[in-house]
Amino acid sequence: QVRLVESGGGLVQAGGSLRLSCAASGSSFSIRTMGWDRQAPGKQRELVARISSGDTINYADSVKGRFTISRDNAKNTMYLQMNSLKPEDTAVYYCKAVATNRGAIMPVWGQGTQVTVSS
Repeated sequence: QVRLVESGGGLVQAGGSLRLSCAASGSSFSIRTMGWDRQAPGKQRELVARISSGDTINYADSVKGRFTISRDNAKNTMYLQMNSLKPEDTAVYYCKAVATNRGAIMPVWGQGTQVTVSS
């Protein structure tokens, strides 16, 4: 079983920065693509950014130039550096990954971390 745990959310003023982390744990697994989604109240969940095992990166247009996704494969950890935050970035941010575990390929989700940006 593979588990993802997020950390780093919180309350910040507009224009501020936060750094989210997502650590994967388990036994006999490897991580392929990792990414971040977010869901604001009353809205659908949306992709924020994703990074492949080969470091191919995609961003939502709304965060390009402000957010940076990265990963440390040795630590099975992914990061999301969020700068110039806006009130519309307020949401629950979910870490996700495609993991290989004992020959099976499976999607894995974290429990989510709240990011609140005040105006």
